[in-house]
Amino acid sequence: MNQFSLTTRPDDLDESVGPNDLNGSGRPKDTNGLGGPNNPNKSNLLFKDYQNDHKFTITTQTSTGVEITSTGVRKGELYLADISTKLKNKNITSDIKVDTNSSLRTTITVDEPAPGVKAIFSFIFPDQKSGKVELQYLHEYAGISTSIGLTANPIVNFSGVVGNNLVAVGTDLSFDTASGNFTKYNAGLNITHADLIASLTLNDKGDTLNASYYHIVSPLTNTAVGAELSHNFSSNENSLTIGTQHALDPLTHLKARVNNYGLASALIQHDWSPKTRFSLVGEVDTGAIGKSAKVGLAVALKP
Repeated sequence: MNQFSLTTRPDDLDESVGPNDLNGSGRPKDTNGLGGPNNPNKSNLLFKDYQNDHKFTITTQTSTGVEITSTGVRKGELYLADISTKLKNKNITSDIKVDTNSSLRTTITVDEPAPGVKAIFSFIFPDQKSGKVELQYLHEYAGISTSIGLTANPIVNFSGVVGNNLVAVGTDLSFDTASGNFTKYNAGLNITHADLIASLTLNDKGDTLNASYYHIVSPLTNTAVGAELSHNFSSNENSLTIGTQHALDPLTHLKARVNNYGLASALIQHDWSPKTRFSLVGEVDTGAIGKSAKVGLAVALKP
């Protein structure tokens, strides 16, 4: 499912900002990514935490303030693991991750080297073409982000969003200097009104149109419904996903979704403590009842 995101950082570091992340004055909140009209509430409702793998995460913090996170994932017969460390010293944050693919990801973030500015430097070793420098600027009612690869013929990314707590519009562009062509151009519109958020995005160089909707039914029980309809112009295919969420109590949450392909999923999350979460996910193909249901399990511990 395509989602519009104005971010130029690696996927696993993406913390996009949407219009819902604007405060009452319309000024974007302080975040680690610049995003656009991607309706983050809808994305959380319909897609977040729905995984059919077995995942275990534990996070610890040393007396010097270094945060260490270890993650293990089982995908079928494949086992993956990584260890990441995060150290913050004044306005500089360093993230280093090592995984079982023998890759080393490093991200260095400098907050406020100048008012409203954030600088991000990232690279993946041993990929010599992965180096990237990004600059973000957040101002009242607007934000821009631009990045460039540290290669002879880099890819240049630009994203921008303008809006307030009611309406936001944005665009996301990527230009390959080697070929002289745009490799990505997306655009989006997001409208927020009371307990309803609606967005319209054009992705894949104008080939995919997404419309999404998120409605808060009951704030007291965190009950909400959402839907996303996607149309691909080249293949003339449509996809529809609808979902809902509800809190049984302050520590236990339920989510469910179904799409037009007959895949139905349900999720239950329980917080043992403010820093410990257990998640159980089940997925069944209603069009093929003979197939076994898929079950995913995730445990996150943070002593």
